[in-house]
Formats: sequence, structure tokens, C-alpha cells
Amino acid sequence: MALSFLNGLSRKKWAQMMVVDLGDRTTKAVLLERRGELLALNRFVLLDTPIYEKKISTELLTEHLQSVAKALGSETKLVTLAIGLDDTVVRQVELPQIPVDEMRRVLKNNTKGYLQQDMPNHVFDCHIFPPKTQGKTADAAKTGSIPKLKVLVAGMKQQLIDDFQTAIKDAGLIPDHIVPGIIGPVNAFELSLPETFANESVALVDIGFKHSSVCVVDRGELVLSRMVNIGGDKLTAGLAEAMNITYAEAEGIKVGMAPEVQAMLEAQVQPLGRELRASLDFFEHQQDRPVSQIYVTGGSARSEMILQMLHTELIVDCKTWNPTASLQLALPGQQAVEIEQLGPQLSVAIGAALAAF
Repeated sequence: MALSFLNGLSRKKWAQMMVVDLGDRTTKAVLLERRGELLALNRFVLLDTPIYEKKISTELLTEHLQSVAKALGSETKLVTLAIGLDDTVVRQVELPQIPVDEMRRVLKNNTKGYLQQDMPNHVFDCHIFPPKTQGKTADAAKTGSIPKLKVLVAGMKQQLIDDFQTAIKDAGLIPDHIVPGIIGPVNAFELSLPETFANESVALVDIGFKHSSVCVVDRGELVLSRMVNIGGDKLTAGLAEAMNITYAEAEGIKVGMAPEVQAMLEAQVQPLGRELRASLDFFEHQQDRPVSQIYVTGGSARSEMILQMLHTELIVDCKTWNPTASLQLALPGQQAVEIEQLGPQLSVAIGAALAAF
């Protein structure tokens, strides 16, 4: 899915792209290169975000992007930015069969009707899902009605887009795409596991620092996306308080699978499991289809204990997956060793790259 808030600014197929996932606590960035029909991962970097208690300023973001570009050793100036869950809106709606440019205008003029909220001064983009069957089209032809299209809509404030573009340009870089980060895992999953993506009903859960996202993909179509206000930070802080230890110690225990703290960790994971289960229930009741698998990414996905606890709460098999599986790896020595462990944290950046390429 290619959803970009910089509509029409980039129509050329670039050979190389730097992609930055602005996380709440950690920025994940990748440098990808087109090699014929393949995409190569040349380098990645994980850096602490300068500030996460409040919105980052344009000046701080400029400095941060310069640091990211330097750490990647990037020769290209082209940047795709993946924006977090707080700053974007992503919904599935039905729209008439009209050109995408016209869809954007329709949404801009009637956000209340299509998105159930007033969204003045926003920019929108649309991804049209191909119709699954011809039956509905034939029925519509008989009745004389014009069939509608299922469309994934993304919206973002114009002022925020302007601020991001200013920071990128001030960093000496070129803004090529700005995309909602929530579509990243979906794009990366389609590339990594195309058969599962096209034929099954699965949930993709990305556990971030402040928030987690859940996307339900039903046979190649993103039918539900939701943000949950529970992330790795809340799990770690709750464990630290329960055990009367430091935050850093709790983080190590959370990822390190210490069985003696299982009960205390379960108490932190259960609320996340309940929120995710509510999303799955909504999909299953609407579609009368069960979710067969849950694929988890993010820093907390490194913990087998957390995956087992989510499995218990959700009653669905939970596993991590590697978003780099279908990429050609051209990484320098140490990164080639680290990618197996750190790969699940790059799903948003890699998926955003696919939207740009």
C-alpha cells in the first residue's frame, strides 16, 4: 500500500532511499537500495529519540535527522518519514468509483460523513482495495446502482506535514514521502509472507513504546486498524513498580525471560491482551471468520514469555516474524550478526520503504 501525504511529489523510481521511523522512544531507520527486482538492506540504525515526553520541535528533529543520516552513512538525500499513531488517522471507508484525486477532495469536504469526525486543514491520501468478487458488480448492474469501492484513507494535519518537511530540508535532505507508520507492518508482512497475507485472516501487532497497533488483514485486505494506549513502557514501568526495582532492571527482565517474575509480568501484559482481544472479537463478529495467527513485532516481541502470555490471553497462536526475510541483506559485519535479533523492530521502516519504492 502506497499512502503518502506528499501526493505527486515523487513519481520517479529511485535507486536508493533512506527511511526513518520516528518512534516515541527509539528512532529506527533503514537504507534500502533497488537492485533489479530485489530490494537490498544496506544498513540500519536504532537511535534514541531526542525527546519523548512532548512533541519534538522542528529544530530538534532537524538535528536528529542529521544524526540518523550520518549513522547510516547515507549517500542519498531522499528521505521517507514514517509518522506515529498519534499524528495520523487511518480508516477504511466506501467511496464512489472516482479518481483518487477526486476522492481526496470528497474527503476533505466531508470528513464528518466519511470519517465520523471534523478534520479541518488535513491532507488525505487513498489506497483502493481491488474488488474481490464480480458478483456484487453484477448485482449492482441489475439494480442500476453504481458499486462503491473499499478504500483505505489516511489523514494528517497540513501544519504537521509542513513542519516535517521544514525539518527534513533544514537537515540538508529531500522529503520524498511522509507515510502513516501503521501501514508499515502490513506492507512488510505482504512482502515477507505473501501466501499467508493473500489467503488467511491474521492480526499484525506492533508493540511500540507508548502505544501498540493492531491491524487485521483478511485475505489481502486491511479491514481493521487500531491504536492501543499500552506499549512497552507501561509493561516495563509496571514491572519495575511491582518488583521495587529500577526501570532498566525491569527492562532486562522483561526481555530476558526470567520465569520467577512470570506472575508479575502477566499482570502487566493482561490489559494489553484484553484490548487486542476486543479488536479481534469485533472483526470476527463482523466477518464471521476467526483470526488464525497473530504476528508480533516491536522491541517487546523479543520476549518469548510475553508472546506466550499474549497467546494465553488471546487464545490464538502468537509469534514474531522477520520483516527482512525477503530483502537482500548487504549489511556490514556487526549489523549482519544483529539483524536476526533486531529485525522485528524494523517492520515499520521497511514497510514504509515499500510504500515509497
